[in-house]
This record gives sequence, structure tokens and C-alpha cells, in this order.
Amino acid sequence: MSSLHLTEIERVETISKEDFYTNYVKKQKPVVIEKMTKDWPAYSKWDLEYIKSLAGDKTVPLYDDRPVSYKDGFNQAHAKMKMSEYIDLLQSKPTNYRIFLYNLMKEVPLLQNDFRWPKIGLKLIKQLPMLFFGGENSKVFMHFDIDYSNILHFHFHGKKQCILFSQESTPYLYKIPHSLISREDIDFENPDFEKFPALKKAKGYICNLKHGEMLYMPEGYWHYMKYVTPGFSMSLRALPKKPKHLIKAVYNVLIMRHFDNFMRKRKGQVWIDYKNEKAMSNTNKSI
Repeated sequence: MSSLHLTEIERVETISKEDFYTNYVKKQKPVVIEKMTKDWPAYSKWDLEYIKSLAGDKTVPLYDDRPVSYKDGFNQAHAKMKMSEYIDLLQSKPTNYRIFLYNLMKEVPLLQNDFRWPKIGLKLIKQLPMLFFGGENSKVFMHFDIDYSNILHFHFHGKKQCILFSQESTPYLYKIPHSLISREDIDFENPDFEKFPALKKAKGYICNLKHGEMLYMPEGYWHYMKYVTPGFSMSLRALPKKPKHLIKAVYNVLIMRHFDNFMRKRKGQVWIDYKNEKAMSNTNKSI
């Protein structure tokens, strides 16, 4: 099988506020900044053992890669475990269990001293950052964020691969209606172009993040993540600047997710199957 049309994301060691804003935020172009965290305590402290020592007794919500089911609420966890047991699991063998959008800093305030809010030309939302954890080879399906944020995504402990697409590629990504994801049976590392021919038209980006590196994802960008090794990441976000993205974000938060939950309860699996079929027909029309 052939592969997707992906360009390696530009990398810089460090960058000024002005250059970052002019060359990447304004142009809505992703970039990896390699040494932004070098002067953070997190750079030398943050690994899985450190998190285990501080938060081992916390019970954490876990997600795996099972297909979306009408029985699950919007972003509902699939399992729970003590953080210490979860980190032992991560370090012992590959696992699909991930921690997603977890407010660990609220549970363990000490962690708040380990990072700095970057002064980089984005008006970051000053709520506590969310953390994400994953085991070797675990994957985060292709999606974009409900609020169309500009995202600064910092990775710690090991390696993570990221594939990105801008909203311009949405017509070719088999987007599920009334949701933020593409069809879950697409393997973005080894796509089946016979089943999903529109993917050939999608033009995206790829990078491999190492410990301490930051990826800037412009607003509304689709992202697929794979933990090459066990590790964890932290995201800081800024609201979208484009008015059309702000309108879509408000619609998603206030209307779309509630409508989707209502339809899941009302129609069950029929609703999920209908959306998957619409994703195929809508996308195939675009080619």
C-alpha cells in the first residue's frame, strides 16, 4: 500500500515571539520547537517514575482504542486504575490504555511549579494544563479539538509520532458527521486507498517528538498521535483567531455534542452506523 502525502514539520531550536507569531501563527503553519522547555524544572524532572512518586495513589480515567459505541457518553472513560498501577503497566508491556485530557495538576499542585507559561505571542488560556499518557504503540485516533484551539503540545519521556492535517483537508478525511473524528477503521500509518480513495488528496504533516520538544498545532488542525514509546504530554491552548473557527467552536460546545448524545440515547447503534455511512458518501462525493 502507498502512504499518505505528508511533509516533515519544520523544526527550530528556539524562536523569538515575533518570529513565531509572524511565521507560524499568522500563516497557520505547524512547527516543532526543540528547546523551549530547557529551562523548565520539568525538563530534568518529568518522567514516568517522577509522576508515579507524586501521583501514584490517584485513581485515573483510562481510554482504549475501541470503536465509538452508542453506550458511551461523549469522551466517557473505558476503565479506571491507580496511577501507580497504570505506570507499572506502561513500563512493563505495550498497552492501548491512555489517559486523555486529565487535570493532574489540580490533583497534584506541586507539578504546577515545574513548567512556565511561554511568552510566545499567543494569548494562552490560563487554566491548568491537561496531561495525556500512552503506552508503547498506543494511538490517538484522527480528530480535531472541539474548541478549534491553537495548541502548544509538549512531550515528555520517550518518543511520540504526530500526523497533522489542516481543516482544508477535511473533505478528504472521511469525517464523521456531528463529531470531531474521522472514520475509526482508517489506518493512517498504512491507509487502504481502495476503500478510502479520497485520502490520496489529503496533504498533511508529520513529526516525531522527543523529550522536552514542543509541537505547535494551528487552530482546528486534525491530529493523529502514536506513542512510539511509553510517555506523556501536556497541552497549552489559545482560542481560535479566525471568526469562522470561533463560531464553529461555540456551535460544537453548545449544540453539536448535546445533539449527538441525544441521538445516541434515542437511536443507539443505528445512529453510529448512519454517521459512518454518511462519512463515506459525503467524502466520496468530494472526489
